Amino acid sequence: MKKACPYCGAVHDKGCICPKKPQGKYHQRTELSKADVFRGSYEWKCKREHIMKRDLYLCVACRHKLTGTIRQFNNEDLSVHHIRPLITNYELRLDDNNLITLCRNHHEMAEKGEISAEKLSKILPEHPPGG
Repeated sequence: MKKACPYCGAVHDKGCICPKKPQGKYHQRTELSKADVFRGSYEWKCKREHIMKRDLYLCVACRHKLTGTIRQFNNEDLSVHHIRPLITNYELRLDDNNLITLCRNHHEMAEKGEISAEKLSKILPEHPPGG
């Protein structure tokens, strides 16, 4: 039995897979980058928790009232940001002086370059709590 193909308009045998059929995202094989593999590692999860604890589970940019701050002591939607990007500075991936806790808004601003790496480096906490 044959059927009309919705992808190329030709008539194929039933069960034939048309070469023009788009591949779904689950059928495409993608290679994970070294940075992607690192982000899923136990080592990163431990370091991320350490940095959030160091930063008192607050957005450091909000604490310093940088542009985009809604409230100074923001503990919502936090993540740890690599000041110098993983893609270009992989060797700094676990360096405390390259990591900072940011809220979603400030993280997006940092990723876009709206907050410079230099400014983020200047507001890093100098000493861990109790240190």
